[in-house]
Amino acid sequence: MRSSLLPTVAHRLAIFAYIIFALFPLFWLLKVSVTPNDLLYSEGVRLWPSQTTFEHYADVLRHSAFPTFFKNSVIVSGSTAIVVTICASLSGYALSRFSFRTKYWIIALMLLTQMFPLVMLVAPIFKILSPLGLTNSLTGLVIVYSAFNVPFATFLMQSFFDGIPKDLEEAAMIDGATRFVAFRQIILPLTLPGIAATLGFVFTAAWSELLFALMLINGNDAATFPVGLLTFVSKFSVDFGQMMAAGILALIPAGFFFLLIQRYLVQGLTAGAVKG
Repeated sequence: MRSSLLPTVAHRLAIFAYIIFALFPLFWLLKVSVTPNDLLYSEGVRLWPSQTTFEHYADVLRHSAFPTFFKNSVIVSGSTAIVVTICASLSGYALSRFSFRTKYWIIALMLLTQMFPLVMLVAPIFKILSPLGLTNSLTGLVIVYSAFNVPFATFLMQSFFDGIPKDLEEAAMIDGATRFVAFRQIILPLTLPGIAATLGFVFTAAWSELLFALMLINGNDAATFPVGLLTFVSKFSVDFGQMMAAGILALIPAGFFFLLIQRYLVQGLTAGAVKG
């Protein structure tokens, strides 16, 4: 009995240790965000401050441009997730169901786009967007984010379409439905876990992206949340309290978004583990 319990206890302890390790940065983020400025350095290292305050949250919401950064990030991330998911669903279905001469060339080119360091592409993208008036614009960010996320999202959706038998839509087409109707009414509902996984991946990638947001945006009017965090860093000091408070506030939409899609997201992430 002891020999059988030992692996179970060790496994659960390992999981518990990993959870603590993963959540500790978030705990420290919360701890610093409610610590008064005069106690940040005077108390030393403590798990929880002797006094707490919500002054940092009030300052972020009232005396900074964080609400604008927050709104811009929601617009950019949400728009990018929707655009990429629609494009990836259509292209993933085409790659899964149709055979054509240039299919593997297209796949190879899509893979090739993932091999270049993003830093190499900043200057060419800026040169392309600048004459079009898309720099310092949320629309420009959505276009750039969509272009970089469509290839991976396409492969992700293709894997879900490959797991759905072709007989389902062929039976619907025999009964008189067009291919698009069969795709919309039969195939898409079956790929809701894949759609949720794609939405979650793309939303997270766009929400936390810094490089292009920093290079393509000038000023606070179109800045997103990652760029906005840099405003709390001055030449001679860093306002850690307000920065951590802004970080906690920025977790709210992402957490709410994943809460809405968690049922489908878990199914999508575990679908490949239960097939066969």
